[in-house]
Amino acid sequence: MAQREAGGDFDSRFGLRDLLGLRGGMAWLFVLILELIIVLYMLGNLQAASLTQTLVALVIMAAAGALVLLVPDDPLPWSSTVFVTVAGPVATALTAVDLGSAPAHHVVWTAFACSYVLAALVLRGRIAAAWLSVAASAAVLVVAGLRIDVRFDAIVSASIVPIGTVAAISAFAVIIRPTQRSLRMLREEATIRAAAEATMIAADGERIRQLARLDRVARPILERIADGAVLTGTEREQCRLLEAELRDGLRAPQLVTEELSGAARGARARGVEVVLLDDGGFEGVPQWVRQRVIDSAVRELDAANAGSVTVRVLPLGRRVLATVLAHAADDDRRTEIDTDGNVAVST
Repeated sequence: MAQREAGGDFDSRFGLRDLLGLRGGMAWLFVLILELIIVLYMLGNLQAASLTQTLVALVIMAAAGALVLLVPDDPLPWSSTVFVTVAGPVATALTAVDLGSAPAHHVVWTAFACSYVLAALVLRGRIAAAWLSVAASAAVLVVAGLRIDVRFDAIVSASIVPIGTVAAISAFAVIIRPTQRSLRMLREEATIRAAAEATMIAADGERIRQLARLDRVARPILERIADGAVLTGTEREQCRLLEAELRDGLRAPQLVTEELSGAARGARARGVEVVLLDDGGFEGVPQWVRQRVIDSAVRELDAANAGSVTVRVLPLGRRVLATVLAHAADDDRRTEIDTDGNVAVST
């Protein structure tokens, strides 16, 4: 299931735009070039249509060109797809409805602009929508041509322009699809491999850190035991405190700091029962909030002379991040630290 979900995510993020490098600065350059082409072609309609109709058609096509390239999601979302699909027929109708006595070749200017926009629509994974727009534009041309008696060859020429462009880009998209799939799989495998390597590096780093800590705190007493020396009462007490400290490192690794470990060691030496528990709630929490939890725990541990102190980091998703429960013969005190760093003390 996880692999299928990952594959689906790559389908949405590794389309033809990635394959052709149409992201980042190159994408903006492509947008600029497309918009310039649209403007140049649409301004050719000034000799055939009114200024208002030409400018409205120009704005529609320029907006369609920007949408088809700048909207980030692949395939292009349906809201943007519908606008781009409708833009071609609408612009064609605006510039062809009043041709009148203008030369018949003016009918092809909008067709040229539409062809580039629809080619980009194919690259965004909406081949069917592009062909629907081509058919609608051709229908508009036929209706307008019959109404104003434009030569049939002009209508055919204007219809063939987007048909040829969209057909060529559609064929390219179909042919390149196996390559695209292979590259997507390679990219997915590389990501999985990188994640596995990062996990191994993190685990190895943690292992080295724990071994260094064990070597630092346990080597002296272990060497005395290995040499067969008879341990004094003080040394036996040190072994007890060391065993408890090492156990803390296993049960609550996120709480093991020099400051907290020292406070826990001192409290245990005074006869306080200290329990540190970590249920994983520190993940994604800012460092200053973690430090507030540690400061609260250190404060309770330093103040305790008997009884017990339990420091617990709660599981993820709780409003309260951690609790510090100090139990004594004459007083119980509970300290709660939430995910925003707020501290509440109740007795």
